[in-house]
Amino acid sequence: MAVIYPTALKNTRLQAVLDAIDVGTAGKLEIGTAGMALVLATIILADPAGGAPAGGVLTLTMPRSDTAADATGTAAAARIRTSADADVVTGLTVGLSGTDIILDSLSITAGQTVTINSATITHG
Repeated sequence: MAVIYPTALKNTRLQAVLDAIDVGTAGKLEIGTAGMALVLATIILADPAGGAPAGGVLTLTMPRSDTAADATGTAAAARIRTSADADVVTGLTVGLSGTDIILDSLSITAGQTVTINSATITHG
């Protein structure tokens, strides 16, 4: 049987995630290939990274961009790290719709601008 948390507790836990992202200077969202084998783009997040969680969902402040992608490849995964490179959230899904991180294209070329239009973390 799956564990079920009340929405208020989900929001409290997501607030702790938001607080962890915002430790120090602004956190960052890294977009990578499958398994994060190669980081394609690094997007510096707003500070604070998002608003108060609601309904068990943390919505990050968007849009945000990386004006020069780090590498060429197909975006397949994402993670959020602190400014000191400590992982806060890993295993985020990336896609054109219906995923945690919404991109306008999964094909990224080194040097191009990569813009994230939508990013959410949903408590299970």
